[in-house]
Amino acid sequence: MLVEVEKTAEFPWSSLMVQVRTSFGHTAVRWCGAPDIPSGHYHVEWTIDEEIVWGQNARPADEASSGLEQEGHCVIVRGWLKLTVDGAAVLQLGGDQVLLDVVGSIPIATDGSWVNLYLQRENIALHPYEL
Repeated sequence: MLVEVEKTAEFPWSSLMVQVRTSFGHTAVRWCGAPDIPSGHYHVEWTIDEEIVWGQNARPADEASSGLEQEGHCVIVRGWLKLTVDGAAVLQLGGDQVLLDVVGSIPIATDGSWVNLYLQRENIALHPYEL
């Protein structure tokens, strides 16, 4: 996915964070590339390093579109959920797929529906790559 990195920030207590803008929202997340990146456009892969528990940090969404919203140190990630036959889940986020680490079970009725994930921003990572 192509994103725009607006600025970077490094804090002694956390990883390198970037303020990123997409076609469906903007937020600050962890950057897993070179630390001295200039602002600009980058192709990235998204990962979510937080266990997903239905009813706690995953709930049905009111809107039927991808989204990113910052709420304090949390990020609300909205995407289309697809359950796999082996009990895993994949979130369709703006055209990209993000594998989710699910704890417990997700109701089968949510397969093919829009969901909100409520995540710590340090647990969302962007991995840049070259085309």
